[in-house]
Amino acid sequence: MQILIAVAMLLCAPADHFEVESTQNYRVADLPISLTITAVDAAGEVTPNYCGAADLAGVYQSTAAQGEVEPVATTEVFSEGKVTVENVLVAEGGMTVSSGPASGKWKPDVRRLPGWFSILPPLVAILLALVTRQALIALFSGVYIGTLLIYSFNPLTALLRVFDTHLVAAAADPFHASILLFTMALGGMVGILAKSGGTNALVEVLSRRARSKRSGMVMGWLTGLVVFFDDYANCLLVGNTLRPFTDKLSISREKLAYIVDSTAAPITSVALISTWVGYQLGLIEDLAGPNSSAYDLFLNMLPYSFYSFFTMFFVLAIAVTCRDFGPMLTAEKRAAAGQVLRDGASPMMDKELTEMQPPEGRTPHWSLAIIPIVSVILIVAIGLYTSGVQAVGASAGLREIIANANSYAVLLWAAFGGSMVAAVYAVAKRNLNISETVDAWVTGCKAMVIAVLILVLAWTIGEICKDYLQTGPWVISQFSPSPQWIPAMTFVLCAVIALATGSSFSTMAIVIPIAGPMAWAATGDTSGLDPVVGESIRLATLSSVLGGAVFGDHCSPISDTTIMSSMSCASDHIDHVRTQAPYALVCGGAAILIGYIPAGFGVSPLITLPLGMLALGALVRFYGKPSTEG
Repeated sequence: MQILIAVAMLLCAPADHFEVESTQNYRVADLPISLTITAVDAAGEVTPNYCGAADLAGVYQSTAAQGEVEPVATTEVFSEGKVTVENVLVAEGGMTVSSGPASGKWKPDVRRLPGWFSILPPLVAILLALVTRQALIALFSGVYIGTLLIYSFNPLTALLRVFDTHLVAAAADPFHASILLFTMALGGMVGILAKSGGTNALVEVLSRRARSKRSGMVMGWLTGLVVFFDDYANCLLVGNTLRPFTDKLSISREKLAYIVDSTAAPITSVALISTWVGYQLGLIEDLAGPNSSAYDLFLNMLPYSFYSFFTMFFVLAIAVTCRDFGPMLTAEKRAAAGQVLRDGASPMMDKELTEMQPPEGRTPHWSLAIIPIVSVILIVAIGLYTSGVQAVGASAGLREIIANANSYAVLLWAAFGGSMVAAVYAVAKRNLNISETVDAWVTGCKAMVIAVLILVLAWTIGEICKDYLQTGPWVISQFSPSPQWIPAMTFVLCAVIALATGSSFSTMAIVIPIAGPMAWAATGDTSGLDPVVGESIRLATLSSVLGGAVFGDHCSPISDTTIMSSMSCASDHIDHVRTQAPYALVCGGAAILIGYIPAGFGVSPLITLPLGMLALGALVRFYGKPSTEG
């Protein structure tokens, strides 16, 4: 026994004192935080062999939604000299951590921001965007207000941190950097297509097939559904491909951006195989029962995806009937008069690219455009498969392979691969020489600068809200509905968070771990609910997270997919948001009233889905007005 004790003492090194750090450097209202406690030796170095637990005082486990706290008396066992205590509140006077003679103290910043301050930056950005129609100014203002809240309302410090910390962090994030490079490279490819004349030639071919606004819009809808595997690729490919064609048919840029934006995320979110599937499965896997898989749960959720299905149907109804209402009707009447952009609009693409013409004396062919576009689609498809195989092996199922692929890397391969195919083919066909090709590619990249700036600002305000101001957790803390209302209220909650943060993925990551267990607990055996009703509430709640996130994105000027849709369609970004929002609100309202509220009382989606589509079709037919003959 003495030998064992001696060995244990050798393995478990003592600590001189403890250091405590918080994941938040200040507090938003009384939201819970995480603490990292580190065992340190006398020299100030981490003691990796420290083991055992430590006693705590002044620390409370938080159940913020119920307004209850319980004292936390001890930590978990240390690992590598550290331990993290999750979801806690610390007394204003501070906390102590001790184990034997070693101890440490930590006092939180006593600055407590009112909870509603956490929604102030996105609220200001959205309002300024709608009032001034200047997305850059509006987003920068939101970012600056967020940094003012973080840095104790010091105007100079906040301004400096915007530039040297938060903007840099948003642009340097590997995923964000991939999207920026993907955007620029795809813009370069579009520049080559335009300069070689391939774009104009493709428009001529398409014009023979679709000669009316109706057929042009239906073609846009179909194309959006075909590119179902990734929303980013969908936005940039479909918009850039169809824009010259829809301009010729006098379809407004706002309408094209709406068609692109309102098919991209909705189809990707419900596709059986897409880059979204793996992310969603990872979030819901803990909720799958012992005799079922996360994918089975995903399939059961699909009929409850009211917003996505209603939105895709609504786009088709608008296209087939050639009827509109609200700001979109005004835009379409203007386009019918030959003006696809309003006077004073600031399209998200430089005119040098959209008005680029091939050199004189060259005879362009449609293959100059279609071969690079098809190559991008093929590279994405093949890349997703090979990347997924590297992650999970060739023996896995196709959906698992695609779900585990590195989609950001694949998009980079596709954009640069498409650029190289476009360049080599244009030179080989002698429509461009090498110098003209390089100039065209650079011009295409330059045309994306405004969009890139807006994307970086949008990501920055989203990160400030998510990582610093805790916008999502604060909104959730105000939320405690009865079981039957959980799906509808969850949809609204997710819409608010996505509107504020501009990210459907972040919204899902924030809400599913809370709303999912809440729905399961509220519909358990002791709830007294009919099992069919309980199952309906659970599935509808999970689907409402996804639907609300996509809906909030469609209404948010700081959403990355909304920005990319404006960019690829060369639309004024704020005009796109203003014209799309009423249509999104109609579909969102239908999702709540006809979908999620009845689902909370056990009504089958096999009844509510057709009813919702019938109601939306009737609204377009009897409330919408034709801008021109289709």
